[in-house]
Amino acid sequence: MDEQLFFKKLNSLCTSKEIFDFLSSLEAMSDTMASGALQRISEVEVDDDGLKNPEGVLENEVFRALCFQFEFESSKLSNTGLLNALQALIKLRIDPQSTLMASLLSEGKERLGKGQLTVKNLCALGESLLELEGPSCATLGEIVNHMQEKDIEKWSPRETVMVYKMLQVTVREGEQYQDLLNRLNSVTLNIVSQLSPKFTSIILNSLVVLHQTQAVPLITALCKHSVKHIPYFTGDELVNVLEAFLYFGHREEIFTEALETHIPKSIFTMHPQTVSKVMQYCCQKMILSKPIFDAAAENFISDADRFTTDQIAGYIIPFGTLNYLPTSASSLFRKLETILHARFSHFQPRTLLKLLHSCVLIQRYPVNFLPKIFSPYFLQQLQAQPPGLDRIVTSQLTQLFLTVTLECPFYEGPKLLPKYQVKAFLMPPSSLDVHLLKRVKTGLLYLLKKRIYFASEVSTPYFYTVDIEIKLDEEGFVLPAAQCEEVHRRVALCVDGQNRFCINSHNLLGEEAIKQRHLQLLGYEVVQIPFFEIESLQNCRKMAEYLHKKIFPHTYGLGC
Repeated sequence: MDEQLFFKKLNSLCTSKEIFDFLSSLEAMSDTMASGALQRISEVEVDDDGLKNPEGVLENEVFRALCFQFEFESSKLSNTGLLNALQALIKLRIDPQSTLMASLLSEGKERLGKGQLTVKNLCALGESLLELEGPSCATLGEIVNHMQEKDIEKWSPRETVMVYKMLQVTVREGEQYQDLLNRLNSVTLNIVSQLSPKFTSIILNSLVVLHQTQAVPLITALCKHSVKHIPYFTGDELVNVLEAFLYFGHREEIFTEALETHIPKSIFTMHPQTVSKVMQYCCQKMILSKPIFDAAAENFISDADRFTTDQIAGYIIPFGTLNYLPTSASSLFRKLETILHARFSHFQPRTLLKLLHSCVLIQRYPVNFLPKIFSPYFLQQLQAQPPGLDRIVTSQLTQLFLTVTLECPFYEGPKLLPKYQVKAFLMPPSSLDVHLLKRVKTGLLYLLKKRIYFASEVSTPYFYTVDIEIKLDEEGFVLPAAQCEEVHRRVALCVDGQNRFCINSHNLLGEEAIKQRHLQLLGYEVVQIPFFEIESLQNCRKMAEYLHKKIFPHTYGLGC
């Protein structure tokens, strides 16, 4: 039978019985046709749970006859017939230790050694070896060495992707495949528009694993190309893409918009690990997407009982970090409290601390769990979990303790011992916009005439650092910053640059919101100086007028 007609008929059949009946009607067929038949059987009979009808396939006489021929005539097979059969039998879960599989593999490796395999054959063999023997397979390196000698320009997208997958597991420190990678990256840039969702995800994942940070044009093109695939990525594929965006520090507004369209309507059919990764992406990129966060809250309320503890933390922590209460906040935190009561001991200590700390950022107080958090037993657990009681952990513990002291005066449980408290909270260097602070200080100098009347980056006894502090006496006159007597009022100027807000938003991040809230409770008059109010002020006098209105709204003529 003509091969073209054979494959047309074969691809129209939808069950293994139909395929076996069709094969029985033929007098003869080529090894390419026979291996194609095995591939079609694997397509219709294998799903995520494995072989649907093992007995109906593996015990079938036609199937057994095909396997017999492939095993005992492997040396006579064409490269395509040999390697397609190997791939199909792997998919059909044939025992890798069987004589059939050993015969096909041995023949494939022999032909590899003799240099008889084309690029397509090399990729098929590499895919089979990855499935059967895993990343530690030594032959993969040999395949990659053969690939280096081939003309990359002529590779299909499937072949390109397979080489990335093999490089991902064969590249070790000191091995010289970077030249091949550079050529591969350059050629792949020209075929990005042809890549399917699966191939886009695989290549991005490989670039992460292979640390290809220098391949900026390719990374940018792949990230832009991934936007149109968002509705079609599987959960694992989307996770790979998000991890690449995070690893390479890439951010596309149209990517976020596509996520905002897709996630809310698909979230109840998505795996919680995928949603957790979406939330992590938004959190690390400081993207406050209300449609995504509101949908995640509803999903949590409905399905959180089946989440792992890491997934629970992955859903909740971004709400605190980005300082956002969803529309269903009361139900969300009621659900979280129920889960914590039932599964408190299941959480890793650091994960639990970070989770509860994120709650207080948005004024959700876990007072029922604080006695356990401040207990010697839990603190010992924190100490035992690497890296132990580091600055991050002790800062979170201290801020929890300060929150309960200032905002929950009814709390009467154990306190946090001084030896676990930090002297000052750790603020990331990027938190303070030095350029903006300089402009405000210049405006203050113009307003107050002398530099002695304000201090900048002032450490307080209450763990926080104040950007600018101004002291006033009882009558409202400004005192020298160094003076400690007769101080009636303290004004804390919070110079909030873009890094203290969510991206493209006027929404303060959780860490800054709690700081300003606590400073107020500690007796400071907090005056917020956000970047978006002063970026248009063109000169020193306008800045001074603005500061006068903000700091001294009820007085006139103070140096202006």
